[in-house]
Amino acid sequence: MAVAEVLPDFADAFPFEEFNRMQSAALPALLNRDDNVVVSAPTASGKTALAELAICKTLAEDGTALFLAPLRALTNEKESEWERFEELGYSVYVVTGERDLNPRRAERADILVMTPEKADSATRKHETSRYSFITDVDCCVIDEVHLLDSDRRGAVLEVTVSRLRRLCDPRVVALSATMPNIDDVADWLDAPDKTTFAFGEEYRPVPLNADVKTYSHGENAFADKYRRLYRALDLAEPHICEEGQALVFVSSRQDTVQAAKKARDEIVERDIPMGARGDYDFHNDAADLSNDTLRQSVLDGVGFHHAGLAREDKNKIEQWFKQGKIQLLFSTSTLAWGVNLPARCVVIRDTKLHDPLEGEVDMSPLDVLQMLGRAGRPGYDDMGYAWVVCDRSDADKYRRLLRDGKEIESRLAAELDAHLNAEIALGTIDDVDDVMDWLATTFYYARSQSAPDKYDAGSDLRSRVSDTLSALVDEGFVEQDGLNVEPTRLGQLASKFYLRLSTARRFADVAERCQEAADPDSGVTVDADDLLTAVAGATEFDSVSARSDEEDAVHAVLGDSVDESLDAGQRKVLAILRSGMTGTTPTELKSDAWVIRQNALRLLAAMREFVDTLGPARYANLACRVEARVEHGISADAVGLTAIDGVASGRAGKLAAAGLSSPADVVEAGEDGLVRAGLSDGVAEQVLANARDLPVVSIDWGDFPETIAPGDNDMREVTVRNTGGSARAGLRVTVNGREMTAKPSYLGEATLPVAVFGADAEELTFTVEVAFPALPLPTITETRSVLVR
Repeated sequence: MAVAEVLPDFADAFPFEEFNRMQSAALPALLNRDDNVVVSAPTASGKTALAELAICKTLAEDGTALFLAPLRALTNEKESEWERFEELGYSVYVVTGERDLNPRRAERADILVMTPEKADSATRKHETSRYSFITDVDCCVIDEVHLLDSDRRGAVLEVTVSRLRRLCDPRVVALSATMPNIDDVADWLDAPDKTTFAFGEEYRPVPLNADVKTYSHGENAFADKYRRLYRALDLAEPHICEEGQALVFVSSRQDTVQAAKKARDEIVERDIPMGARGDYDFHNDAADLSNDTLRQSVLDGVGFHHAGLAREDKNKIEQWFKQGKIQLLFSTSTLAWGVNLPARCVVIRDTKLHDPLEGEVDMSPLDVLQMLGRAGRPGYDDMGYAWVVCDRSDADKYRRLLRDGKEIESRLAAELDAHLNAEIALGTIDDVDDVMDWLATTFYYARSQSAPDKYDAGSDLRSRVSDTLSALVDEGFVEQDGLNVEPTRLGQLASKFYLRLSTARRFADVAERCQEAADPDSGVTVDADDLLTAVAGATEFDSVSARSDEEDAVHAVLGDSVDESLDAGQRKVLAILRSGMTGTTPTELKSDAWVIRQNALRLLAAMREFVDTLGPARYANLACRVEARVEHGISADAVGLTAIDGVASGRAGKLAAAGLSSPADVVEAGEDGLVRAGLSDGVAEQVLANARDLPVVSIDWGDFPETIAPGDNDMREVTVRNTGGSARAGLRVTVNGREMTAKPSYLGEATLPVAVFGADAEELTFTVEVAFPALPLPTITETRSVLVR
């Protein structure tokens, strides 16, 4: 079918002139009906055009389309690809966690592009003005719906789509690579038979020859990587010699670089004819690459690709591979999920990978099938060749995967309590009947009905959900009054920060300890290391493992004084957080440090709010300062500098080196002093202005007495004034360490009543404390002594 005949107003939105056989078969269901649609089709068969067809129908009806992309990197690619829609007068807006949200642009967008995680966040906050746009979605396209079967992300996609359907009931178009149980997905989404399509391998533009190859496994994991690399080169060499190309998937960014280096040497040894060193123009273009290793490698026809490369470098690598200038490309799995970059030969070198949070894990079967599906270049190859290289013990498993495919399973069961709590916290569930109605909207329910033997609950699934609700009530996350249910503050906090409920309970216990520690007679103390230990011991880090080469580094950081409840992996987390506070993470721990620290920062932010809500302000301030130190790697004395907008670790380090350790120091230094500290003129001006926006607190004791007679009682007032920017503070007055008055305040100005009484003590020490629970500023304290005589 010609695009111009089917969609004359949108012909320029498609990069081709005719729909292929698969697209033409699905086209009437997408354009002529309003039902939900589910399509399963081989990789590279043209599913993206189906998404665009659904979007065109939505735009033609003045609706808003939401495209859920499986990876954040792919949202950026869609933004670039769909400039074609922009040229037709429609706006495309990408909403991801790495970009500042412009609510006005999101509200006016015709096409929204998001990851499941960001859509989850938006639907959770749909009642706020920033995210209200999400309830205006008329059509939701789920790209790679088989992501439902992902251990870590599947449940998020499932509950997000179910929630979106309850909020605004958009048309749903779900696209997937081949999946045997497409009827379960169709049942979940209420897609009728006429709009459910399972296109077989005959719709692949290039037939696929996929197989499993084994290698001789040794005792050294490092050497095994090279055994697998040589096996991969054995498989790729014949195709490269015939002017074909090979795509080799490895487990990590670092491995793409190391494999490319080793492959270059091996190619020389084998005298494989490849490379473009004689191409003068290509040589000049390669000189513009920002990555030094990549610059040298591509001239020999070898490249590597991963999410950490500069976007310009990635774009060039993709372009040169499509042009045939790069014959051998090493990549992580990211490339398999998005960029249309097929090769005659695809080899999966690594079926296992190191996950900083999970240790060594098997690559997802979904990733394996997605990668293998990249074999075969339409218009160039008569056959695509794909291999999995694995240990002999795993060979049968992968042969079964290639033969039978992978049924899509729900991953909701493992996180049912947290997601049910979230729905109650969001108000989408108000009573027990709502709980059951929500359950019926999940893929978990649909799949359990068709395969009860695979699901523990089977036909008694409703009882399991009822038991889960009862447990939430017993553990303090939910309150139930008859049939009505509503969240507690604990349940709301757990939902807000996406916490596992055991972690939320742990943090609530820490907040309670902080409350006890406020009483000097309790004997309870809480310090920064207690907070770090609580985070390191969170359930989210249960699967972190410590390799043998890391144990000495962990001990060097922690010594022997470590909470015995922490296992080896959690001690590793604690070591990374503790050393990260000073920017001195040992080299042996750096490979996992970034991922662990990012997850810990989310947990520390949650810890801060738990303590802020359930405990004293000064301990929330402690948690805030710990969080800032972990994020910026700066000393306790200078962490207050990070309260200044625009001052992160680099600038804070410069200011601290110049002897400036607080926002007050920055204001006193003035613009000239900041320039002398190493800031440019423009930056110094802005930093100074931002420092002046922070609170400047003074405490006026009035006519506070110096003495009082035994038995007398005198009421006085102390005034706390803020002459800087407004901020939320916790105010507290103690006498000889015991709390007399405590209250929250937005400073401003606040007056605190203070009772001066002639007690048995010879001297009374009154302390006024001003703590900022949401700013890493040091707690302000002033004291006055009154003699009793």
